[in-house]
Amino acid sequence: MTAILRGHWQLITLTVIVFALWQTPAMTPLKILVVFLHEASHAIAVRVTGGDIISFSISQNQGGEVWARGGSRFIMLSAGYLGSLLIGVALLIAALRTKADRKIMAALGVVMLLITVFYIRSTFAMAFTVGMGGAMLLLAWKFGHAINDLCLRIIGLSSMFYVPYDIVSDTILRSNLQSDARMLAEEFGGTTILWGCIWFAISLVVIGLCLRYGLGRDSNLRRASAKTTT
Repeated sequence: MTAILRGHWQLITLTVIVFALWQTPAMTPLKILVVFLHEASHAIAVRVTGGDIISFSISQNQGGEVWARGGSRFIMLSAGYLGSLLIGVALLIAALRTKADRKIMAALGVVMLLITVFYIRSTFAMAFTVGMGGAMLLLAWKFGHAINDLCLRIIGLSSMFYVPYDIVSDTILRSNLQSDARMLAEEFGGTTILWGCIWFAISLVVIGLCLRYGLGRDSNLRRASAKTTT
């Protein structure tokens, strides 16, 4: 336990801070970004399975929806939670294990702007995605590795850890909601709680594997050593 705390104290502290502040207005942009990743996962599933996206939207009350035609309905409905979970894991591991943080941040910003151009029409969603996508490009352009690494860690951790919480809240504790799990149950059988429990179990396994094999022995950011000449 001591080795874990010593090797990952920054990540642990960051996680505690983010979720301690999660219900405050300061976290609203991050929460809406997590919703965007959830909806983007639906959209990706539609395209991958041969469907077309009609519209893509997110709202200031942290909701979102994707209207689509064709594709695999089962995969599309399952992709929201599980897809945003995988995106979070990928961003976190990329931040921890690569030096490509600025390129990844820029790519994320470009993806947000492309989705805006092709699919988003509502005023709030356009304003948010253009603003957030532009901010990501600015981060990648003007700021160094450490800042981009930190931002990717925050986004990755938030998307990854929020998934099981959201699954429990929306599909198990409040199974009456019109959630992805309820629509899956109505169209393919089972119950909302059953699908929620399956997704919850999968999310815990994926998070466990990420923490077990993705973090390594030391995930702390180090200050770059000053270069000297003689």
